[in-house]
Amino acid sequence: MQSFFPLAATLLGYLIGSLSFAVIVSRVMGLNDPRTFGSKNPGATNVLRSGSKTAAIVTLLLDAAKGWLPVMLVRWYGKPYGMEEGTMALVGLAAFIGHLYPVFFNFAGGKGVATALGVLLGLSPILALATGATWLIMAYFFRYVSLASLTAAVFVPVYYVFGDGTAWYLSKGVLAALCAMSLLLIYRHAENISRLIKGTESRLGKKAGTERKS
Repeated sequence: MQSFFPLAATLLGYLIGSLSFAVIVSRVMGLNDPRTFGSKNPGATNVLRSGSKTAAIVTLLLDAAKGWLPVMLVRWYGKPYGMEEGTMALVGLAAFIGHLYPVFFNFAGGKGVATALGVLLGLSPILALATGATWLIMAYFFRYVSLASLTAAVFVPVYYVFGDGTAWYLSKGVLAALCAMSLLLIYRHAENISRLIKGTESRLGKKAGTERKS
């Protein structure tokens, strides 16, 4: 039974992560399916291209929430069932994978930045703050959403290792989950990396009509 509860929690995390809020919010608000225009990526950035800032903000918050909630459910209720920090990391990773490959939407998901940040917030608000600050600094100075996301992904496990003994105590399970999320996030940005190298990646602030895929 002790192995059943972590497995059940992991499956639940994946199912929660599989809720593609970019598609759901767009349908509820009467907008075009984000998988049919722009980058065709079901995420907040592409929803913004629909012209609705409200829809993009709601998508962003819900995508982050679906990474945060499964982790917090384990934190709040898991200890009596033998589920602690390692299970929290596993459940968070499952929610993140659910966003990338959602079972409810033909396994065609987004890139996972907001959901990953939600997972980090559940694991450690300090780690989430450091990662979010990295994203904001890179986005402000270089004006590339993809570059900001890639930089933040690279630094997440670095921050976690260097914070050991001060902000938290390092868990190998958590570190493994963070590394897996970082690698998957980088993999999902392969096309953006190619455009960054070629100098064709679109910058923040460009009008929708002149914007390339991102």
